[in-house]
Amino acid sequence: MATDYDSPRKTDDDLSEDSLQELQARRTDKSSGSIDIDETDLAESLELPGADLSNEELSLRVIPRQADEFTCARCFLVHHRSQLAVEKNGQQICRECAA
Repeated sequence: MATDYDSPRKTDDDLSEDSLQELQARRTDKSSGSIDIDETDLAESLELPGADLSNEELSLRVIPRQADEFTCARCFLVHHRSQLAVEKNGQQICRECAA
């Protein structure tokens, strides 16, 4: 809604003179300000686990793990060798998980 900044503003006296009907109408207008969400639009935007994604294309290029990288045994992220904190029993742990 556009606001006319040149129009005179109501003073405290003017606000106290509002009729009961005007005040009730304002209260109902404020409560009707909630946005109606269409259930079909909401359902279309959600992806359910186990949904059939066979016709979807991968939009990212996947690069295999390089020789100077490792996969953390705790967070399963691929890190550069400089992030290696501990190697126990063949399990490599990154600095973030070791902290």
